[in-house]
Amino acid sequence: MPSSTGVNAATGAPLTDWDHTQQSIAKILNTPIGARVMRRDFGSELPDLVDAKMTRRNVLALYSSAAIAIQRWEPRFRMRFGKVSRADASGKISLEIFGVYYPLGHRGDYSIAEDQSTRVVIAGRSS
Repeated sequence: MPSSTGVNAATGAPLTDWDHTQQSIAKILNTPIGARVMRRDFGSELPDLVDAKMTRRNVLALYSSAAIAIQRWEPRFRMRFGKVSRADASGKISLEIFGVYYPLGHRGDYSIAEDQSTRVVIAGRSS
């Protein structure tokens, strides 16, 4: 039996477990803070950071903002580190995220842990 279930936002097909968590992480990181009417604090600062120059300081801000948003909104995953795998003139950044997946974290149970990674494409506000 799946520990978590949901619906694929693109296809409407069922999603479970890690696939559901990956979709959640992508939704969190691509939603600008303030964009949700009934939940203004939901999301991350990443859409505002995408168009910044890729200096060390700004890349660190990307990683930090991703970790903070995931920590706040996704109890099934804890980010250990990230890596920008692609950034180009299209206004999108591909961010690889590595960490620990807790299948029952949304229930407050952190007894089961698995190393996992995901890749999220972050689009800026203007994309």
